[in-house]
Formats: sequence, C-alpha cells, structure tokens
Amino acid sequence: MAKLTEEQKRQRAAKRALRSALDAEADDRRRRAQDERWKREGMRLSWADYVAGKPCQGCGEPMQDGLGDWYPLMKLSESEKREHEEADLRFRERHADCRSGRWSISGSRVTHCCFCCPPPPMGPKQMEKLARLFDSWPSREERKKDLDAWDLTLRCDHVVPHVQHREHSYVSDRVVDCPECGERRGVMSSERVGPAYRDDGTIRERAAAGRERLARELAAAEAKLTRQQKNAAATQRRIAELQDELSSES
Repeated sequence: MAKLTEEQKRQRAAKRALRSALDAEADDRRRRAQDERWKREGMRLSWADYVAGKPCQGCGEPMQDGLGDWYPLMKLSESEKREHEEADLRFRERHADCRSGRWSISGSRVTHCCFCCPPPPMGPKQMEKLARLFDSWPSREERKKDLDAWDLTLRCDHVVPHVQHREHSYVSDRVVDCPECGERRGVMSSERVGPAYRDDGTIRERAAAGRERLARELAAAEAKLTRQQKNAAATQRRIAELQDELSSES
C-alpha cells in the first residue's frame, strides 16, 4: 500500500472531524428534544414526589428499591450473580436503542437510563452542601485570573470564542451555539489562545490573538509553498536531464 502524503493525511483527518461534528450535532438534537419532552410532560420528580415513592416517569421503575447496593461481583453468591445478570439483561432489553449510560441511587439496585429517565431531584441536604460550596468559592474577579480563551472552529467554518479554566487541556464541549448561524454546530477543532482577561480584570482583546494565529498559519502556508516550489524545481531539472539523455541517444 502506497504511503499517504501529508495532504492526504490532512484530508482524512478533516473528514473524520466532520463526521464527528455531524454525529455530535445529531446526538445534541436528540438529547435536547428529550429534555424538552421532560419539561413539557412534567416528567421530572419533585423532592416531595421522590419521598412519597413516586416511580421514575421515564421507565416506570422505582426510583429507590431499598434493597441496598450491589456488592462487587467477586463477593456475590451464585444466586446473587444470576440475579445481577438477569437485572442487567432486563435493563439492556428495555434500553437497547438508547445509546446512553445508566445511573442509580445509593442504597438501591434498580438502574435507570441516562437518556430515558430524568435524573433524581436534589434533596435539602444536597442543596445546603452546594450552597456552602458556592459560598467558599473565590470571587468572580479572582476566578477570572484562572480562565483561558479558546478559539473553536465549527462545522460551518465559523470561529467562536470559548472560555474555560486553565487546568483543562482540551475543550470537552462537542456542540456549541454559533451566533452567526443561529444554530448549534459541532466543534471541528479547538485552539488555546491565552488568558481570557487582563490583569485589571477586563476581557482581553481577541484581535491581537487572532492576528497571531493568522500569522502562524500564514508562516506555515508560506513554508509549505516554499517546499513545494523546491520540489517542483527539482522535478523540472530531472525532466530536463532525461530529455537531454534521450536526445543524445537518438
């Protein structure tokens, strides 16, 4: 098999990125439609509904069966292993086409589908814990110092800004809103630009960062053109040599 050229590799990578972006858009539409259905039909349980034992509105199974957590498989008896396998089989049969994960509640053995079943409501203790966590967070101005700006190239070829914490080495969002298209588009590629805010807390101008990115791309394109021109010149010389040899032999 002939070795792929750099251009062929680039084209294949672009096709893979496009397929991934299209798949992400389709999955995003599917999940957003399901979320709208949950809201429209009132399928999310309130805390009072949960305490009263109302079943999951997605699959009809109990939210909490009170049987306790499953032990690790190695610690289950033979009968418990069969019971576990049967429960897993029933779940797979109910959600064969959901293409999603599963969730369960501590102290319960019943499992729910991340696509079909609305998540359980948060209780008062969880709300209090979250409130304390938010109170302990640094101020908004302090958090700005740890934020980086990224450029996301979308399937529509538009480039949109994205801001996230500096600890993240990549952008996990696969679909974002495109302000120019007015639609949600799949992310084809991402590039870290640098700090999102200046030292004084104001948002950093992106024009300079954009110029730097374009300058890097221009330099790379010029270097590629120089290599192609050298290769073309070498090919031209070889053609001339072959023509001279042909002429001399005739």
